[in-house]
Amino acid sequence: MNTRETFSSRAALLLTMIGVAVGLGNVWRFPYMAGRFGGAAFVLFYLVLALLVGAPALMAEWTLGRHTRRGSVGAFLKVGVPWGRQLGWLFFFGVTVANGYYSAAIGWVLMHGIAEALSGAGIAFEAGQVLPPDGGFDATRFIFQFLTTALVLGSCALVVTRGLRRGIQRVSVVLTPLLFAVLVLMAVRSLTLDGAGEGLRWFLFKFDAGSLNASVAMAALGQVVFSLALGGTFMVVYGSYLGEDVPLKANAVWTVAGDTLAGILAGLAIFPAVFALGLEPGSGPGLIFSTLPRVFDGMAGGWIFGSMFFFALAGAAFLSAVAAFEVLVAGLVDNTGLTRRSAALMMAGGSLLMAVPPMINMGIFVPWDLTFGTGFQTVGALLAAVTVGWAVSRSSALRSLAGEDDTPGHVHLLYLWIRFAVPGAILSVGIWWLLTDVLKLVTSPG
Repeated sequence: MNTRETFSSRAALLLTMIGVAVGLGNVWRFPYMAGRFGGAAFVLFYLVLALLVGAPALMAEWTLGRHTRRGSVGAFLKVGVPWGRQLGWLFFFGVTVANGYYSAAIGWVLMHGIAEALSGAGIAFEAGQVLPPDGGFDATRFIFQFLTTALVLGSCALVVTRGLRRGIQRVSVVLTPLLFAVLVLMAVRSLTLDGAGEGLRWFLFKFDAGSLNASVAMAALGQVVFSLALGGTFMVVYGSYLGEDVPLKANAVWTVAGDTLAGILAGLAIFPAVFALGLEPGSGPGLIFSTLPRVFDGMAGGWIFGSMFFFALAGAAFLSAVAAFEVLVAGLVDNTGLTRRSAALMMAGGSLLMAVPPMINMGIFVPWDLTFGTGFQTVGALLAAVTVGWAVSRSSALRSLAGEDDTPGHVHLLYLWIRFAVPGAILSVGIWWLLTDVLKLVTSPG
């Protein structure tokens, strides 16, 4: 039997899982998606769908990991999914590629934090020089990205080499509370600016009947999949570290709650200030890299809040990068004779190599992200839910999903929901993504 480390406590488990889920997904992507899709309507859809789809999907991925004691490389094979080994290695490749460009994006965040800190000392530094150009090739930007990406991946390797408790868990219990403390402080500062009330109303309370539509609902559902790190990879391997006595439903709800709270706090930190300074809330992916620096420039002591925000965001993003790295290292250790150290070094090099193409320009970065991020993540989440509902034995799935206070009827309803409703919802996200972002047959807002 394969011996597996487990979390030392429930608090450590939750801080680790929330840290994995938050990352750039909620502090960066949630606010700009809310800005693009109408504010309060998007938030409302997200809250409902996070509970109805996100929490059960999270439970399904944990169930698959705990049942097999494997990550995606091995889990699908062990439960008898056709071509399970090949699918596992395919997702392994997808995570390798995604971890490369994600680590590059963490470098962007770090450079913006450095720029904010230097501005407090009167030193001008243009953080935008680390971002890939829209087209062509810029050697200076490429070198900046390569060095910061190598730094991030090397740090991930150091953490993962130390294992679950001495590495991943130890970093998570420090960085996750720090992120929330900074977001609360930022939200308080933002809400005290003159004119911040309009931003608060727009973000949480001002509903436009026209924004209650399929486009906004699909965008919110896609954000649920993205922000909870669903995809048949991260949460499957972390599920393999859950003890048999760990209740999945309660921990899934708490993880969803913490992940959602991070997104809400990020929105409260950003939108009241954006409105107070008369800036554009729907500026898209550039919201934190172009709009926010202008917000910090326009407030007293802005460099302090700016540096805190970007460094805290980099810490949160780092936890998701660590999770991706653990998927890769666990995959190699479980299925080869490599040690954790050797696997970590190999995957640091592999991820850095895969990060090179999207460093060149945004014309490569964006479709790279759509393919290896959105596309692979949606397919992986769908496959994980289908696997638990249809490949894992009914008795094993019911036993894993049952909580202390659940009746057999409630557990059976949850199992049916995971078997039919969750895959249907995730499939709809994939179809919508194909229609809007790939085939361009449907036009979405923004």
